[in-house]
Amino acid sequence: MIRIAQLSCGSEYSGVQGELEKAAEMVGAELVFPEVSLEDVRNVEERFGIEVASGDLNLAMARATRIVENPDLADAVFVATCFRCAEGAIVRSEIRKYIHENSRIPVLSYSFTERTTAETLLTRMEALVTTAKFKGLLSRERQTGLTAGIDSGSTTTKSVVMQDNQVIGTGWVPTTEVVKSAEAAYNAALESAGVKREEIQGLGTTGYGRHLVGKEFGAMLIQEEITVNSKGAVFLADAQKGEATVIDIGGMDNKAISVQDGIPGTFTMGGICAGASGRFLELTARRLGVDITELGKLALKGDYEKVPMNSYCIVFGTQSLVNSLSAGSRPEDVAMAACHSVAEQVFEQQLQEVEVKEPVIMVGGTALIEGLPRAMEQLLGLKVMVPDYAQYIGCVGASLLVSGLVED
Repeated sequence: MIRIAQLSCGSEYSGVQGELEKAAEMVGAELVFPEVSLEDVRNVEERFGIEVASGDLNLAMARATRIVENPDLADAVFVATCFRCAEGAIVRSEIRKYIHENSRIPVLSYSFTERTTAETLLTRMEALVTTAKFKGLLSRERQTGLTAGIDSGSTTTKSVVMQDNQVIGTGWVPTTEVVKSAEAAYNAALESAGVKREEIQGLGTTGYGRHLVGKEFGAMLIQEEITVNSKGAVFLADAQKGEATVIDIGGMDNKAISVQDGIPGTFTMGGICAGASGRFLELTARRLGVDITELGKLALKGDYEKVPMNSYCIVFGTQSLVNSLSAGSRPEDVAMAACHSVAEQVFEQQLQEVEVKEPVIMVGGTALIEGLPRAMEQLLGLKVMVPDYAQYIGCVGASLLVSGLVED
C-alpha cells in the first residue's frame, strides 16, 4: 500500500478529514502522519525562516523536515491547507519547495474548502499513487508497436493511433454521451491511420470518462490525466530528460505539473472559477462573433491593457466583456484581455504551487488559441512551447505508456 504523508492544517476543523481518508482508500493508499518531537516543532520556524501563529502549521513543517531526513517514511506527500488562510498558503508553498528541493518524493499541493469531497480529490490522489508506484512505467521514453489512446474530456473527446514513436491517426469530437463520443473519436483515429481495431495491440484511456470508456473498450491502461498528460507533453516537446513545466488549461479545470526526467514531481489541479478555463474563451469567441479557432489570431492583434477584465469569475468576466464592447473597445483588445484574464488566474493560482522551470510546455486544446501562450509568456517572462499535437496530449501519453505494458 502506498503511504501518503499528510501535512495539513485545519482539515479536521473544516470537516474534510474524513473525505481525505476516503479518497486515499479509494486509490489503495494510506494516509500517514510522521512522528516528530516537541523540540522539532519549536525549532522549525527558524529552519524555514518564517513565523506563523498556527501550531498545526508548525507541526506540518516539522513533519516535512522529518520526511526529508527519513524518506522511507512515505512514498508521496499531500500538503493541504484551508483555501481561506493566507498564512496557510505561504506555509504550503514553503513546504512544497522544501520537499521538492531536498528529495525526489512526489508532492501534491492543495487548498480545500468545507465542501471538498473525496470525489473531488480522487484524480489528485490517484496521480500521487501512480507517480509513487509506477515510476518505471512513467520513465518510458519511446512508444513501440501499434497502440492507441482515448482522452475522454469534459468538453471534447480525442483519440490517437501511434506506431513506432509516431502519431499516425487522430480523431476529435465534442463530448456528448461519453461512450458514443469515445466510439466516434476512436473510429476517426483508426480511419485516418488506415488501421483496423483488431490490429491495435494496446489501448489506454484517460480523462474524466476514462473508467467508463476503459471498461467499454477493454483498455489495458486506465490512468488519470495528470501523469498521462505530463508524459505526453514532454514526449512531444522532446524534453524527457531534465526539468520541465507542463501547463494544461482545460474546459473545466487547469493543471500545472513540475516534471523531472519525464516523471511528475510536484503538481496541482483545480481553479477558483471557470473564468480561468477554456469555457470562458469559448464564451468570449461567441460574444465576438468568431469561431474559437479564430480567437487566438484575433487576440495577437490586440492590447490587453486597454480592456479591464475580471480574472476570477466567469460571471464578472462576462460582465467585463459586455461592458467593454458596449463602451466601444476593439474586438482585438477584448480577445487579448480575455486570454490574459485566463492566464493571470492560472499564474496566480496553479503556477504558485509548482517550481516553474524551462522548458515551459503548454498543452491541451486551449494551447492552440495563440493569444493564450503569448499571455502566459508575458506573465512568466519565459518562452512557452506549444508542441505539435498539443490538443491530443492525453491520448499520446496513454498510447505511449500502454506500449510499455504491451512489451511487458
